[in-house]
Amino acid sequence: MGEPQSAPAPAKRGATGLRIAAALLIAAVLGATTWAWLDARGRIGATQEELARRLRDIETDAREARAAARRAEEGMREAQGRLAALEGKLADAQGQQVALEALYQELSRNRDEWQLAEIEQVLAIAAQQLQLSGNVRAALLALQLAESRLARADRPQFLPVRRALGRDIERLKALPTADVAGTARRIDELLAGVDALPLAFEARVLAAPREAPRDEPQGALARFGAGLWQELKQLVVVRRVDAPEPPLLAPTQAYFLRENLRLRLLSARLALLSRNQAAWQGDLRAAQQWLQRYFDPRARGTLAALAQIGQLQAVTAGFEPPSIAESLEAVRAFKSRRERASG
Repeated sequence: MGEPQSAPAPAKRGATGLRIAAALLIAAVLGATTWAWLDARGRIGATQEELARRLRDIETDAREARAAARRAEEGMREAQGRLAALEGKLADAQGQQVALEALYQELSRNRDEWQLAEIEQVLAIAAQQLQLSGNVRAALLALQLAESRLARADRPQFLPVRRALGRDIERLKALPTADVAGTARRIDELLAGVDALPLAFEARVLAAPREAPRDEPQGALARFGAGLWQELKQLVVVRRVDAPEPPLLAPTQAYFLRENLRLRLLSARLALLSRNQAAWQGDLRAAQQWLQRYFDPRARGTLAALAQIGQLQAVTAGFEPPSIAESLEAVRAFKSRRERASG
């Protein structure tokens, strides 16, 4: 009866061990769970911290990106504003360029017109010189001046005008040039020396022989007889008529003689300038005859004047003046074409 009462002790010990093992297992599980929970919590915290840091970094990057975007947007707006301003300036520059081109064309056209007008005026003056005074040299210089100005301009449209000028220049160069200015100057020298020319009767009076003085007769009767003899000699004068005597001229007549000689020489000068050959020769011939008749032919001044008149009589005053109408017509035709084109 005693043995059956001792059997529950081991069972108790086994149950107690089980309970302890279970408790230990539960404690281990709880510890593991707690450790796992703590570890997971730590990892979650670290992850959260990492996520928060990354979120902060992302937020910072986003702010920087937004700021950069704002700056980029502002820069783009500024660039657009600058581009619009540049486009406006470009449009203004293009408008100014168009205006400058139009102004340049206008100025170029006006400059050509001014130059042509000036050349036309020079040619008109040269044509007048040719027609009025036959001054070939002045006309030639005017044509050469016009051609040199057109050559400096170097414009192709001026070539017809330059060719016409060249033909007129060659035509004038081929003409025998008469020294009208030099001939007129020689007449002026004759005019200046008219007052110094001695008259013929003045030279005859100076050259007339004078009677030798005689001794005065002594006594009143002798002196009366000598005076009476002198009076009787003056009543009858015997002269030779084989040579014409120079006419005696009063002072006023001598003055008018010199003035008339001047008028003849001036008339000859005018005939030279007007290319009147008949009047030129007639005035020189009349002046030559007056010098030979009324002035001392042996005086040096008279001989020089006669020689000068003889040389002048060999000069041809009358000639047909050349014409530069071709150059004038070329300039006027060019101007009319430009006016029609601009109109």
